[in-house]
Amino acid sequence: MHGYLRIVAPAVALVLLAPRPAAAQPARQPLPLEPPRASGLAVSPVYEGWYRNPDGTFSLSFGYLNRNREEVVEVPIGPRNFIAGAEPPAGLPTRFLPRRHYGVFTVTVPASFGADDEVVWTVDIRGQTFAIPGRLNHLYEIDALGAPATGDTPPLLRFTPGGSGASGPHGVVGPPLEGRVGQPLDLAVWASDEEDERVTLRWTKWSGPGGVAFAEPTLRTEVGEPRAATTATFDAPGEYVLYVRANTSGLATAGHEQCCWTNGYLNVTVTR
Repeated sequence: MHGYLRIVAPAVALVLLAPRPAAAQPARQPLPLEPPRASGLAVSPVYEGWYRNPDGTFSLSFGYLNRNREEVVEVPIGPRNFIAGAEPPAGLPTRFLPRRHYGVFTVTVPASFGADDEVVWTVDIRGQTFAIPGRLNHLYEIDALGAPATGDTPPLLRFTPGGSGASGPHGVVGPPLEGRVGQPLDLAVWASDEEDERVTLRWTKWSGPGGVAFAEPTLRTEVGEPRAATTATFDAPGEYVLYVRANTSGLATAGHEQCCWTNGYLNVTVTR
């Protein structure tokens, strides 16, 4: 499910309507719907839809499309990557993996959020600005906390065995960690499913100044054993957010139905 885009396209796109001699044309910029290439294209934010929370608030879910087949794109938070109207639980992503990624974060809005209110995520890269608004249009209500047709629900994700956990795209933010450059940092999560299925966990960098290498970026829990552990090694000091996505094994690659996964975020301070 996709929201509509407010596209602030470079003026050169109008060349298609009024061609000029080749010698006078500026370097052509990729168009928003241009077929994917290995690299060199832009990133578009996507509004997935909204769902109701038990406390009367609403969660608006966002994903993105990195139009490149291979290139990982970095866009720091600031005038080229920002959100207006609310804030996601762990900030915005700054590292965009290739192709389509569903429901990577939500923002929670109050019960008083009106039909004309909106939350807008803007990404500006390579001369193309994409601004996607999230609204409570009834056509975009999703079943993120459970799929009625199948009975599936998002897994419960925790960062400590007895700590508070969460299910669904809004996810959970773990306790802050500290690490050192070049030294593996232990990471562990506890993930369980109502049907006692195995849970697939995928780690990636969400934001931060340097690279992050995961010993095992993809893990699966065992039946009856919810703990899954890996390590992360950082190549530069600074403030990082790590992202882990938990899916039941049968839905490890699903996304288009907007159920059933849980997002997790970890804040890490890295020193030399």
